[in-house]
Amino acid sequence: MNLRSYWRFLVVVKQFLPLIVAYARDRRRFLLFGRSRQVSPATRRRRARKLLQSLLTLGPTFIKLGQLLSTRPDILPPEYIDEFTQLQDSVPPAEWADARGVIEADLGPVEQAFDEFDTDAISGASLGQVYLAEHGGEQVAVKVRRPGVEDLVEADLRVIRWSIPILSRFVGEAQSFSLETLADEFAKTIREEMDYAREARMLEEIKENFADNPEIRIPSVVDERSTGRVLTMEYVPGTKISNVEELDTRRLDRTELAETLQRAYLDMIIEDGVFHADPHPGNLAVQDDGTLVFYDFGMSGYVDPFIQDRIVDFYAAVAAQDIDAILDTLIEMGTLSPEADRQVMADVMELAIADARGEEIEQYRVQQIVQQVEDTIYEFPLRLPSNLALVLRVATVVEGVCVTLDPEFDFISVATEYLGEQGFIEEGVREYVEDRVTEVTDAAQSAVRVPPKLESALDTIERDALTVKAELKDPDRRFERLAKRVILGLVFTAGVLATTVLYVFETAQATGIAAGLTLVVGVLIWRSFRKRRGIRAEPQFTRQAMRERDEGTESEGPALGLGGAGPGVGPGSGAGTGPGADAGEGESASPSRPESGADTGNPEDRPGSGPG
Repeated sequence: MNLRSYWRFLVVVKQFLPLIVAYARDRRRFLLFGRSRQVSPATRRRRARKLLQSLLTLGPTFIKLGQLLSTRPDILPPEYIDEFTQLQDSVPPAEWADARGVIEADLGPVEQAFDEFDTDAISGASLGQVYLAEHGGEQVAVKVRRPGVEDLVEADLRVIRWSIPILSRFVGEAQSFSLETLADEFAKTIREEMDYAREARMLEEIKENFADNPEIRIPSVVDERSTGRVLTMEYVPGTKISNVEELDTRRLDRTELAETLQRAYLDMIIEDGVFHADPHPGNLAVQDDGTLVFYDFGMSGYVDPFIQDRIVDFYAAVAAQDIDAILDTLIEMGTLSPEADRQVMADVMELAIADARGEEIEQYRVQQIVQQVEDTIYEFPLRLPSNLALVLRVATVVEGVCVTLDPEFDFISVATEYLGEQGFIEEGVREYVEDRVTEVTDAAQSAVRVPPKLESALDTIERDALTVKAELKDPDRRFERLAKRVILGLVFTAGVLATTVLYVFETAQATGIAAGLTLVVGVLIWRSFRKRRGIRAEPQFTRQAMRERDEGTESEGPALGLGGAGPGVGPGSGAGTGPGADAGEGESASPSRPESGADTGNPEDRPGSGPG
């Protein structure tokens, strides 16, 4: 029995219970019965802020969870997504004595392991912290895992696992699926992020893949001073990528930087199959010559060949603006339910592509789509398999960084040009032609095989030996509602007759009871014929909203959260996380904008190569 886990469960329930009750009342006004109620964007925004405070109160694991949720439009409404981008690992560094104990347990006395060691951490966050030191005459960044964080994380992961079945009762099927995959993904990701030996391996593998690319710089690992809890890396300073004023001062081409960043991630995901999964601005820097520097490989992952092929198909379909092909690819990847309303999703994809291209979107057109959707994006039939979660995160955050560098950046053009240069588009055409040839061959063979089988089937029918079984699908539960109405109608009729008989032969009290029950049944019948009203969504498009904010104007409509259809990498970056999209799970941040770290260095320049 883990008492700490049970205690944490009670603490978490205390924090989240009011919000869970409020959400349940949105479905049924009186919890067990009653109609659903509409929730305004302002109410969702207020709830999101309360939930944000709860996550901050619960500490490191839940801060990380909130950062991950900030890139999951399939689970949360856009107001929550927007608020959660403010999450930061604002955790003071652990005492030097505690950190020293970790270093000396793994590497021996600090004085012998390093030539010099600055005991003031340059970055402190929830899982680790970074110190500057010297080794072999070179300046290095030493990343040390926070003492005792493993036990806290494991206790919180148990709490999250216990909570999923409870939360699943209050959400739809698609969201329930996403919650389960989120829990699995989060547990895997946070454990991997605490394993610095794995981070060192991923860093070296990705570094090797970019060995011939002079535009990309990745710090080297000092193997003899690295363990599972201590990671020593080359110190590589640079200007934070979101510091556009400093980049302009250094006369660096921000559009070119955005293109370099997107191409780097296309290389990692489509070509290499291994990628850095935490591209928020605190983990990206630029050197004076325009070289792009990557930090913090604690969150990184692999892409299997099937997903790589589907991403190529997705981008090729987006480039051709073939909406049906886009939807087919999303279904193949498992991100879209096969039962989704294709017309509605097609309209949404058209708007998403327009947004990704930076085009202005007519408000009347948005309202037409909103009337079709009748709900926010998080209640679409969208799902997110675990093997795509990190890819979506990358797509979302890279979009934010690129738009910060260049508000007019055209993701689709860059991706299309990349696929053409790498030969993927031509290869796709060849595969298409080969598939069509195969289909023609199969059709010719079928033409020979079918007549004998058809004759046999007709003989069976002629002998009256044919049995037909039919399965009636009713996804909208129309027959169930019809049956309820018939039953209620019969009960109502019986009630009217009973009331009439009692009125003639019995007392007024018995008549009143019968009349009251009959009236209740009548109200239920009336309610069953009323058209249900959904929750009206209100549109907000990331890039358009950003331009309006820059111009000092208010956007007329709140958020539907249709992010770019293909910015960065992967199938649609979804969620409209806003400019910067810096809710990454790394361990460093700029003082001027809340991010996922607590960078204590100069806000203009990156203090070291490893986040805390």
